[in-house]
Parts: sequence; structure tokens; C-alpha cells
Amino acid sequence: MSNESFITKFLLLAFADTRELQLLHFWLFLGIYLAALLGNGLIITTIACDHHLHTPMYFFLLNLSLLDLGSISTTVPKSMANSLWDTRDISYSGCAVQVFLVFFFITAEYCLLTIMAYDRYVAICKPLHYGTLLGSRACVHMAVAAWVTGFLSAVLHTANTFSLPLCHGNTVNQFFCEIPQIFKLSCSHSYLREVGPLLVGVCLGSECFVFLVLSYVQIFRAVLRFPSEQGRHKAFSTCLPHLAVVSLFVSTCMFVYLKPPSFSFQYLDLVISVLYSVVPPAVNPLIYSMRNHELKDALWKVVTGCV
Repeated sequence: MSNESFITKFLLLAFADTRELQLLHFWLFLGIYLAALLGNGLIITTIACDHHLHTPMYFFLLNLSLLDLGSISTTVPKSMANSLWDTRDISYSGCAVQVFLVFFFITAEYCLLTIMAYDRYVAICKPLHYGTLLGSRACVHMAVAAWVTGFLSAVLHTANTFSLPLCHGNTVNQFFCEIPQIFKLSCSHSYLREVGPLLVGVCLGSECFVFLVLSYVQIFRAVLRFPSEQGRHKAFSTCLPHLAVVSLFVSTCMFVYLKPPSFSFQYLDLVISVLYSVVPPAVNPLIYSMRNHELKDALWKVVTGCV
């Protein structure tokens, strides 16, 4: 297989060889997928229907739930279908679309998490300017900027990835088409073509990471100066869920996309990819609603209203 012109399909990693374990994988991923659909769907419906939640924080949370739904719907259904039908195939065009969508949702979610940190920073450190700095138009512009950044970044990385000649087979050692795994199939000796887009991603990611760290340093300094324990508890209840989501998402993504190619273990790569692509969309609704009494009350009204 000398180059990519002969490749019409890729072979994804199978979770198991025996039929029983394949079905176990199918039912496990089905449960996670349904939990993600239900949790994020409830949050979207609740925020859209309850006018008390029409605030910047919940507007960004609604966008996060939309991104989570898109992210998990890009990878999990195909993996479930492969396990159910005992196949590993994905077409060349299907793989390209999957790479584009995965990178689009990951980048947009990272940018949105950074914006949400800014929202918490303004709410806690500059409460008197909250309405001015985070008006409805500003919120829409920031959300659109996150989605557009994800789109442009996905176009750049997808075009670069699938313009490389592939001569090391068509087996992708991952349950979905992931850029680092496709790079392993490349026989290109053009160092700049591979590293150039990576540097663009690293620069964008570093800027967001620095902004996240500085925001939370300022937030914790401000919260610790609050005179009342109740005020500190309320501030932490809105910040800690976001910090938990950011920590899991950023640490796993950095491990996958920034680790040296030589440091690669199949099952470790698989576990880490599940942690950043499958787990967050399923647990984010639980994390955000567990300590947020306002959101829990609104969710309860929606559920009881439907019943």
C-alpha cells in the first residue's frame, strides 16, 4: 500500500475478539450514550424553557451540552455498530468526517470552557460590571467565536492530516479516527507539514490554558477573602464543577495530542481516549447539576412537569 490513493477504508481497533465481550462493549457504550443524551437533553430543555436560567452562565452551559452531544455522537454510535455487527470498517471519507467533527467539537469545547472561566471570574471578582461585560450580545459573540474557532481549527488539521501520504497500512489503533493514530500511518518526511498545524494548536491551547489558570488564581484569591462562609460555599459551588470538567478534559487531551509518538501503549491510549471523548459528555450534566441547586430545582420542575 504505497500511498493514500489505494486506501478506500480504514480498520478501527476492536475492543474485543470474542462475541460475548463485543456485545458487552455494545451494551456498555449504549448505556453511556443514552445517559449522555438524557442528561444533556434535559439540561438543554431546562435552560431553554426556564426564563430564570436565561443568564450568561447557563447560556454557556447550554452550548457546552450541545457540544457534548455532538462529540459523543461522532464516535460512540460507529463503535457500537462495529461491535454489534462484528466489523471494523470505516470508509476513507467517513474517517475524514469523523476526524473533522472530533477536532471541531474538542476545540470548540476547550474554547467554551475558557469562556466559562471568564464568566466565573467576572461574576466573582467584578460583580458590579457583570451586566456590562457579559451582556447578551457579548455572550453570543463569545459563543460564536468558540464554534468558529473549532471549525477553522478542524478544517486546518483535517486537511493537513489527509493530505499526507499513507504507506503503513490502514489499521487505526483506536476505536475512532484520531489524528495521532493516523499520523502513524504516514510515510511523509515533511517535518513542517506535520508540526506546523500542531504548533498552531499548541499556541491556541496554551493561551486558553494560561487564561484558565490566571482566572482561577484570581477567583480563589477573591473567594478566600469573602467574609461569610455561606458566600464562600456558594462561590465554590459554581466554580468547582467547572474546574472538575476542565481538569479531566484538558489533562486527557494534552496526554493524547502532546505525548511523544514513541510513548504509545495501545490499551493506555484507548483508556485515555475514552476518558476525553466518551466520559465527559456523559458525566458533565451530573457534575454541573450536583452542586447547583438552582439548576436541580429547574430540572425537577421539567421532569415532574413531563410526568
